[in-house]
Amino acid sequence: MKHKPLRDQVLVVTGATSGNGLAITEEAVRRGAAVVAVAREAGALERLQERLGRGAEGGRVAIVVADVADETSAERILATAIDAFGGVDSWVNNAGTGTYGTLEQVPVADHRRIFDVNYFGVLFGSLAAARHFRTRGGGAIVNVGSMLSDRAIVQQGPYSATKHAVQALTDTLRMELEREGANISVTLIKPAAIDTPFPEHARNYMDAPPRLPPPLYHPSVVADAVLFACEHPRRRLYAGGFGPFGSAMSLLAPRITDRMMELIGTRMQQKPGDPGDPARRDNLFEPRADGALRGSQNVVARRMSLALQAQKFPGISIGLAVLAFGTVLTQLSRRRRRWR
Repeated sequence: MKHKPLRDQVLVVTGATSGNGLAITEEAVRRGAAVVAVAREAGALERLQERLGRGAEGGRVAIVVADVADETSAERILATAIDAFGGVDSWVNNAGTGTYGTLEQVPVADHRRIFDVNYFGVLFGSLAAARHFRTRGGGAIVNVGSMLSDRAIVQQGPYSATKHAVQALTDTLRMELEREGANISVTLIKPAAIDTPFPEHARNYMDAPPRLPPPLYHPSVVADAVLFACEHPRRRLYAGGFGPFGSAMSLLAPRITDRMMELIGTRMQQKPGDPGDPARRDNLFEPRADGALRGSQNVVARRMSLALQAQKFPGISIGLAVLAFGTVLTQLSRRRRRWR
């Protein structure tokens, strides 16, 4: 299965006006792709389109004001892409929302809203993309899950549940499309904690301002993973080195991981005295101040993930590991001879 170079592609990106979605959109345009940017806040979309379209080589950006939880939104997005650029080559389901609080604290209406956005939004987008790609001879569906697709975390139960569901949805869709012989790749991106406005956008039921647990990564790490998947079919990619570690710990030592979550999970997700920008607070049902790549809290974010690079180029990574191992063995052998 092969996909076009990114510069020749048209991408749909949902949740395009902040955080990971904004990083994906900016980098895709920088690399020459056309982008259909989707979000709920019209002003943020218009500013994004105007900014990325500046200059002699202005980017090709179309915008759609839509809530992905609306079942009709995916078809409107697709119609805009066809009118503006003739179709879609990669569809990135990135939009997401969440809450902080225990399962009992979060009202059932909020639970349902998170599923409407995080699960059904991905479902509607994936099905629309698959129908369209069949008519074009192929394409890429890239769903942004989370390392919490593998590992639930306290205070984010509904969000974790939706990311588990997105993983099952993504795997099922991949099998169904493979069975019919469709030239459509389906990739799940699993970010670790990324420095986006998510903690400020999430509805908070805790008694302290929320944060994402360190280590944090820059949104460009997720953009790198997503855009690689648009060109190179992959089953999954972890964005951020802590993702594979956390998933492995959950599998190999689930009770120990549970206990660590119970002991320090809440404290690691609270940042007393640093609530971030109040204008961004709580966008669960209505959009709030938007357009920021990173959160406004005082945190440190890594711009590089060696784990992601190793997943992108496994052959090279294995070769380097073998070379390094061979070098160590050679050095040990020389030292032994000298000792003798």
